[in-house]
Amino acid sequence: MAKNSITFLVYGRYALFTDPVTHLGGEKCSYHIPTYEALKGIVKSIYWKPTLIWYIKRVRIMKPFRTQTRSMKPIAYDQAGNTLSIYTCLADVAYQVEACFEWNTYRKELAHDRIDGKHYEIAKRMLAKGGRQDIFLGTRDCQGYVEPCRFGEGKGAYDDLDELGFGLMFHGFSYPDETGENMLKARFWRPVMKNGIIEFIRPEQCDIVKPIHPMKPKVFVQGKNFSGLKEEGLL
Repeated sequence: MAKNSITFLVYGRYALFTDPVTHLGGEKCSYHIPTYEALKGIVKSIYWKPTLIWYIKRVRIMKPFRTQTRSMKPIAYDQAGNTLSIYTCLADVAYQVEACFEWNTYRKELAHDRIDGKHYEIAKRMLAKGGRQDIFLGTRDCQGYVEPCRFGEGKGAYDDLDELGFGLMFHGFSYPDETGENMLKARFWRPVMKNGIIEFIRPEQCDIVKPIHPMKPKVFVQGKNFSGLKEEGLL
């Protein structure tokens, strides 16, 4: 295995994977499979620094699709207090995920932090501890848990299903610090599951991209909002 790749099992009682249109307010209904952006958020909760970019390579569905409705009281955006909504979530989910990271070449101010082996070893330690931050399956209302695993081990729910398409789905967001463009964009694609595994295309391979609004990346300045390697004891 390359020194930039990790595999893990993520599971939880509920999951809610939505697209940007239904992400805020009102009733919500989950996709049947996790989105690229949701899995990327899970990996970043395990370990992340702006020096690198995580890419999701593939996901394996370990448990059958089950949906369950839940009564929720989200914050009302047009008035004070809360409102009542019905969320259609996935129930009892588990996924095997393979992810890898690459250096963020757009972060030239952090080029000195591109140390071979350092981030890989930290990511493995954080994964073994269950993640550096709390794990959520699409939304904060759905707590998740992670642990190391070997991708492909065990019995998956759809190992014997040849092929299943899911139509047009949300892939993820393209942020300025990862694209070099001062624009936030949303990407879409058409996933296909083969024998229980979904192979993700890379963000730049998505042919359906929608600009959201102008946005500039955060700039890291030594001594102001970035401690640097000397303060971390690495030099």
